[in-house]
Amino acid sequence: MANNQKKEMPNNHLHELFIDELKDVLSAEKQLLGALKKMQQEAVGKELKDAFSTHREQTQGHIDKLKQVFEHLGVPARAKTCKAMQGLLAEAEEIIENFDGDPAKDAALIAAAQKVEHYEIATYGTLATYASLMGHTEVEGLLQETLDEEKATDKLLTEIAVRKSNLNTD
Repeated sequence: MANNQKKEMPNNHLHELFIDELKDVLSAEKQLLGALKKMQQEAVGKELKDAFSTHREQTQGHIDKLKQVFEHLGVPARAKTCKAMQGLLAEAEEIIENFDGDPAKDAALIAAAQKVEHYEIATYGTLATYASLMGHTEVEGLLQETLDEEKATDKLLTEIAVRKSNLNTD
């Protein structure tokens, strides 16, 4: 985005923050992509395995949408290490180790995955708001699509937990 365009943009004081947050979430999505493969492998129930597989495909789509966002803004798509996602995924890794062979493993995996989803929901909600405030309608639409998918994934994980993973069926 040219400097004169940035000055004419409404709420341009948010621009640098917006770009910084986009770089952060790009890193988060890339980190999550690998973690979802492991979570899928570690899940016991077929429905949860399928949910992780589907979300992995969606996550690749989220990365692609973020690249479109950067392109639309005229900014190189460079990630900045997302420390929040590093922490959330370290916790998920700990859950995998601590609950291996435990009947609560899938419930624990869902809890870890929902913490990630809530982080992503907060991030994409904020980014969509910034895009709206700056008049980036197309970018806002892409971010809103991702936000809607993250909310749907969270809802699905809750449904799996309530119907299966949180129940003791022994």
